[in-house]
Formats: sequence, C-alpha cells, structure tokens
Amino acid sequence: MKRIVLLWVLLWAVLLTVPAQVLKDASYRLMGRVEANGVVKDANYRMIGKIESDGSIKNANYWLVGKIMPDGTIKDSSYRMIGKVEKDGTVKDSSYRFIGKVKDDGTVVDQSYRMIGHAKGVPATYVAVIYFFKLLP
Repeated sequence: MKRIVLLWVLLWAVLLTVPAQVLKDASYRLMGRVEANGVVKDANYRMIGKIESDGSIKNANYWLVGKIMPDGTIKDSSYRMIGKVEKDGTVKDSSYRFIGKVKDDGTVVDQSYRMIGHAKGVPATYVAVIYFFKLLP
C-alpha cells in the first residue's frame, strides 16, 4: 500500500512540474503560455482557451472556435479552411499564400521575415492559431 501511495505522489509531482510552453512577443515580453494539458493562458494567467488532443480549439467558454487537422490544416468553427502549417513551419493562408513561419528555434516571423514573437517548444500549429489566425485572443 505504501508503494502505491508513493507512486501516486511521485506521479503527481512529475505532472505538476511539467513546464508550460511560453509565448513571447517580439520584445520577449510574456504574452501567455500553453500548458501540458492544452490550456492556453494569457500573461495574467487567465485561461483564454484550450487546444484539445483531437485538435479542437475552444475559447474560454469552451465553445468550438476552430480545429487543427492532422495534416496541419487549420479550420474555423464552420470548418472552413483558414490556413495551413507545413512540416517545415511555413504558415500559409487559405489561398496558400505565405504569411509567416515558425522556425526550429521557436522564432516566429511574419511574411517580411520580421520577428513577431518567440514560442520555443510550442507546436507550430498552436503558434499559427495564436499568432497568425488569432483564434484565441
């Protein structure tokens, strides 16, 4: 019994110490964070949405605002394609025009290659949802 309790305590300790992935603006000011469970919080730690494991994007009221498809396509709440994230981090709009990129080091650049943010360790599709398509405020 003691071993089971110890295992539970260790498991919870590990789960609670998983760091959130940080979102920063071009000046490296904190914009928010993406927690391990998909919850997206703003700089004041208020929940602004959640990205579910199935790709569903929900706002703070848990209303569906979009969906990330397995191929990197991002759809709005009416399931219309609003963009796509390529495997190399390139972000395109619904007309397949280049609108930005999420680089391997987490740097987020716009269509003119100006840095607009930094999101090291955050999946490129999540970054596109937040920085480019503004599905979460």
